[in-house]
Amino acid sequence: MSEFSDFFDNSVLFWSLLSCLIAQFLKIIFNFFSTGKIRFGIMFETGGMPSSHSALITGATSGIGFQLGFDNPIFALAIALSLIVMYDASGVRKSAGIQAAEINNLSKKLDPKSQVALKETLGHTKFEVIIGSLLGPLITLPGIVFIGSPLNIIDLIIN
Repeated sequence: MSEFSDFFDNSVLFWSLLSCLIAQFLKIIFNFFSTGKIRFGIMFETGGMPSSHSALITGATSGIGFQLGFDNPIFALAIALSLIVMYDASGVRKSAGIQAAEINNLSKKLDPKSQVALKETLGHTKFEVIIGSLLGPLITLPGIVFIGSPLNIIDLIIN
């Protein structure tokens, strides 16, 4: 049972996941301001503003640095993973989305009845990644410092 309670005492995991969820929720708001439509389904899609992957990984990285020390080799590894995730979100996945759009256009030109409809919003712009990467630490670090782990939250509610 100790491992189970240890899992719920992991403030870095909790707050970084929460920053990811908040980023996904913010996509509804940003989408509303850009299109004028409320789409709740956008929470379950990739791409868009802000990057939830960036919020998750930078939240975890900043939490690791805060708890273990910014000179810890684990923090250095977390930085490296963060850079890979953010590069992938704005580079590789963005390129795959551009290719999907071109395939969709080509398919329609060749056969107007074509049912090919590849998802085009796979990645992020650099700005979406930057906003997500700022959101992660902005949620994770105050959460760890002022509230702590989920067990602390449960303790605050109960007592």
